[in-house]
Amino acid sequence: MAEIEDAIERADREAFTRQPPKTLKGQIGYLIKQLGTTRAVAEEIGVSQRSVERYRKGERKHPPKAIAERIDAAVRQRWQPQVRRRRQQQAAATGGITVETRARFGYTAPVGTTDDGRFRRLTVHLPPTYAQRLFDARNTGASDQQMRQIIAEGFKEIYFQDGGARATGLSDVTLNDIDYLDLDY
Repeated sequence: MAEIEDAIERADREAFTRQPPKTLKGQIGYLIKQLGTTRAVAEEIGVSQRSVERYRKGERKHPPKAIAERIDAAVRQRWQPQVRRRRQQQAAATGGITVETRARFGYTAPVGTTDDGRFRRLTVHLPPTYAQRLFDARNTGASDQQMRQIIAEGFKEIYFQDGGARATGLSDVTLNDIDYLDLDY
């Protein structure tokens, strides 16, 4: 599962200043405008060029569910890229990122302390450096596990170690068994 990727997508959708087209005809029109041709749209969503032309003219109004989902995903992926990019740049430069999750945290701790992982519900604001690392990892195609590790490192520094004020011997925090994860920036 790609929990981190999904959470970033949800956070991006919250940044929209206008809602994307909801009708099939509007969505196809937008994709044609973005991609240039009906052939390019057909290749993007995995249907024939003729089907795209039917959708555009309104001759066919109800595609199969899987195709409708691919159309919606293609529109949302391209909708308001400047708004999303600006919001991500602000988070990476000054704002940081807030992570809310319920997950099992495991860690390596010094002798004499417990290192048993347990479920915790945390809402932690991570500094801009972690937001930048997370966005860079996503843009370079990092795996969900790699993005989890970035968030776990942020939790280690900010929550568990309180910026160096406690648990200084703590190392290797891991984020496992995610019930839910939500990002805000």
